[in-house]
Amino acid sequence: MKRRFFLKTATAATLASAIPQSIFAMTEGKGPRIAFGGIGIESSTYSRIRARMQDFSVLSGDALTNSDRFAFLKKYPVTFMPTVVAAATPGGPVDRATYDTIKAEFLKQLRALLPLDGLFLPMHGAMFVDGMQDAEGDWMESARRVVGPDCLLSASYDLHGNVSQRVIDNIDMFSAFRTAPHIDREETMQRACVMLLHCLEQHIRPTLVWAPIPVLMPGERSSTTWEPGKRLWAQLPKLNEEPGILDVSMLVGYVWADEPRATACAVVTGTAVATEEKIAVSLAQQYWDARKEFQFGTVTGTIDECIERAMKAKTQPAILADSGDNPTGGGTSDRAEVLEELLRYKVQNTVFAGITDRPATDKCYAAGVGATLPLSIGATLDPLGSKPVKVSAKVVFLLPSTKPQEREAVVQIEGITLVLCSSRRPYHDIVDFTRLGLQPSSYKIIVVKSGYLSPELAPLANPSLMALSDGSINQDILHLPKNKLRRPSYPFVPDLTFTPKAIVSARSEP
Repeated sequence: MKRRFFLKTATAATLASAIPQSIFAMTEGKGPRIAFGGIGIESSTYSRIRARMQDFSVLSGDALTNSDRFAFLKKYPVTFMPTVVAAATPGGPVDRATYDTIKAEFLKQLRALLPLDGLFLPMHGAMFVDGMQDAEGDWMESARRVVGPDCLLSASYDLHGNVSQRVIDNIDMFSAFRTAPHIDREETMQRACVMLLHCLEQHIRPTLVWAPIPVLMPGERSSTTWEPGKRLWAQLPKLNEEPGILDVSMLVGYVWADEPRATACAVVTGTAVATEEKIAVSLAQQYWDARKEFQFGTVTGTIDECIERAMKAKTQPAILADSGDNPTGGGTSDRAEVLEELLRYKVQNTVFAGITDRPATDKCYAAGVGATLPLSIGATLDPLGSKPVKVSAKVVFLLPSTKPQEREAVVQIEGITLVLCSSRRPYHDIVDFTRLGLQPSSYKIIVVKSGYLSPELAPLANPSLMALSDGSINQDILHLPKNKLRRPSYPFVPDLTFTPKAIVSARSEP
């Protein structure tokens, strides 16, 4: 199937207004053939653990079509045909055999749906695969080989994804989150999908333009809820209204990845290349000019300093974030240094959610609620990274579960209520506590393995404290292990000079 594309002037505003009259006027069976599928994980190259098949949720067929994550696709009159979507909690690099297996199944299902007019790629952007640089670029290039040059590809990314020229040269449209903490996941995917539908219906093949920015910051220093991130990202919706512009994105990148593509960047999709270049260069220059403004948006300190502040606080609950071991950033989530210090300080009325330790969790299930038993907690996923803490614990709650990997136990250790879990997972929402019989607001101190706090926990924090703890996503980025592949960037090269340059996709119309 060969589809001829014409460049037409379009804006995000006209695109949105055109949806009811054009895209939504398509009837099932007469619209374009569109598939969707992707892979998402954030991979710290400083982690010794590996993401393997059992760590991924892999959906296809009806399970994917009917998943809550992609329920929004059903509102379009065009059927989005499922292939494979794989997702895992952030962690270490992906085992190569695991990646190859998932990719092979994705490409197999993609071939079965040919011919295709469009492909939506819901990605993350910070995946690292053993023995491979630019894993997302490999995924997209492989998809392009299957679907051919005329099929339109639209991708959605996390704000902390890393973009490359290989990515830009193999897709046609791009949308990234505009909030951190991330509250616009679905909105971003919708922008990517509506853009794809619009371009197919109007026979538009847009052009991608991007501008890499040699700045790398932890997400905890570049949140969009405080400056300079707040003002930098606030301008993007207005830029979407420029003539010939379909979508504008700006990405922080992922700092805990030792690979050449690790960088901040601006990416613009549209049909007016000169305007796209102007916007990309302007955003890149603004980001560069603001590079020294990026700071933590909450009180930080050592583990001891944060515990002392929490204990002395006249208000509650004080929420203490164990930032170096945050599982949603790539931490192993099995480190127990904060627990050790909490016990040394003899804290009271404290809840800690949670530490990943399957052996300790299984022992709690074997002992049962009410039992008191000796436990070794921590350092089970990465024994070389930290050391365990030996305690006597009373089991107070066991989450009903038929799957050992989904077990969660609540134990009492002196004045600390500790959550143990079999698999790495965050405790960032109120329901993560209440389903375990815990009311977070009732505690003087709440400890979570997190960076900046989630939208649900942040309003509860009184005060909010972030411990600059050790781990595979250490916030002390200047003293990360020596890099081999990362290109020179600020703040690693403090006196770096930079002049932004816009780069046009190789798929640009001649």
